[in-house]
Amino acid sequence: MTATHTVLDSPIGDLTVVADDGVVIGLYFPQHWTRPDPGTFGERADEGFDTVATQLEEYFAGTRELFDLPTRADGNPFQLRVWEQIRQIPYGRTATYGALATALGDPSLARTVGTAVGSNPLSILTACHRVVGKNGALTGYAGGLERKQHLLDLEQPPPQERGLLW
Repeated sequence: MTATHTVLDSPIGDLTVVADDGVVIGLYFPQHWTRPDPGTFGERADEGFDTVATQLEEYFAGTRELFDLPTRADGNPFQLRVWEQIRQIPYGRTATYGALATALGDPSLARTVGTAVGSNPLSILTACHRVVGKNGALTGYAGGLERKQHLLDLEQPPPQERGLLW
């Protein structure tokens, strides 16, 4: 593995993007709960991250709903299954930990699903902020609840499209 990384400015703080030969393998916030040792990020190389930078800018500007980037998330088989379920949650929608556990075949695994969600190395790109607690409650997020709320708010349509203005 020949990892390199860069740090991108965003509306929710600096984002550290880690890549291995052009494949994004990590996207982390400052004080990220499950952030690996930065020594594993390789050398800082600000070149070669133009596509991810552009797509993140478009996402934060509200003009991109899907990311089209080569990514790889390393995890155990259960984590990989959970992260695949997260990728199925549409932009602007949420799912509960329990719903993901049910989709994986065992509703009693909601807490285990939560642990896997919190270990997602591709924050924003694999939109773990779309996973919420029972009844839509805002629960833990590796980047902090304020960031989670910001991302959820970003994905909501403007009030005139939600039918909230009259």
